[in-house]
Amino acid sequence: MDISDLYSEKILELAANALQPPRLAHPDASARKVSRVCGSLIEVDVVVRDGVIAEYGQYLSACALGQTSAAVVAREIVGTTTGDFLRLRDQMHAMLGGNGPVPDGKWADLAYLEPVREYKARHMSTLLVFDAVAEALGKIESAQAVAAAN
Repeated sequence: MDISDLYSEKILELAANALQPPRLAHPDASARKVSRVCGSLIEVDVVVRDGVIAEYGQYLSACALGQTSAAVVAREIVGTTTGDFLRLRDQMHAMLGGNGPVPDGKWADLAYLEPVREYKARHMSTLLVFDAVAEALGKIESAQAVAAAN
């Protein structure tokens, strides 16, 4: 497989038609991730209510693969439980890192990224959004733990 095969029409279509939710004025937490390999960058903001992601914003400067991941996340994340999102993140890592299954249901468009598995140098940019959201969710969990302890 040639690297240009990664950029299927569907990948390019998802990236080109991506929803770009604006940054949130008052997020519960934010996180920033940068790919050391290609320089792709994402900053995310999340608001969580009762274990469900209620609001989401992002700033993105990424390649088509990172744009595709971020596009699907931006489109589907609101209304997702934090646990379901963290399982999705693990599933994406498993899909790219080995022979893990592709996401399905509302996340089915992420399956178009399965060929990235063969290009380890592209894994980080493809996974940026998942790792950034997971970091933000971790910050919220830590803050809740501190508040509960006081």
